[in-house]
Amino acid sequence: MRTIIADDHAIIREGLKQLLSTVDALTVSGEAADGEAVHRLLNEGSADLLILDLGMPGVSGFQFIANLRTQWPELRVLVLTANVEPRSVRAAFSAGANGYLTKGGDPSELIAAIDAIRKGAPYIAEEVRFAVDQHDSPSETPEPTAAIMSPVTLTRRERQILGMIPHGATSRDIASRLGISPLTARKHRENLMRKLDLHSSAELTAYAIRLGLPAG
Repeated sequence: MRTIIADDHAIIREGLKQLLSTVDALTVSGEAADGEAVHRLLNEGSADLLILDLGMPGVSGFQFIANLRTQWPELRVLVLTANVEPRSVRAAFSAGANGYLTKGGDPSELIAAIDAIRKGAPYIAEEVRFAVDQHDSPSETPEPTAAIMSPVTLTRRERQILGMIPHGATSRDIASRLGISPLTARKHRENLMRKLDLHSSAELTAYAIRLGLPAG
């Protein structure tokens, strides 16, 4: 499998080369630090796999992937990015990506992703797998009815989060159920506490229970 590593950070490229050196029947055929270099390498010689950082100069978001797949339909694209937003994961696959890895993930996932792609299967990093699982689920998270009794006006998302608080849900739990990133879940939780003038998770839990939301 002839592979191009595309990342604008030399230290990342070097680390990826070290990891890829342990993969059987895989050769790093080129390195690129921007979108223009990716095109040049693909024009100069064929490649089977492109490991692509979406944050590089000259990469026009997910359209860049779509354009590559149009021009080189046999090329497989493995996204490696710091972006953990669920909509970005779905957009990458819609554009034609074969895999999606996060830079905060375990290095062993790179090997697992390549193995899956070789077999014709997509691969999604564990950190963002909930994004697709939640999107494919036909049912939405039910809205807690007791939350509408809050004397402070809350958004639908805030009511959903408030309903999970008495059950001890962490930001990661909330993210998994709502199909959002843990960072976004944490931000919603912070906004909720600020709106209610609460200063700890214990106070937030007590507030939810006072509204009649079930604990468990």
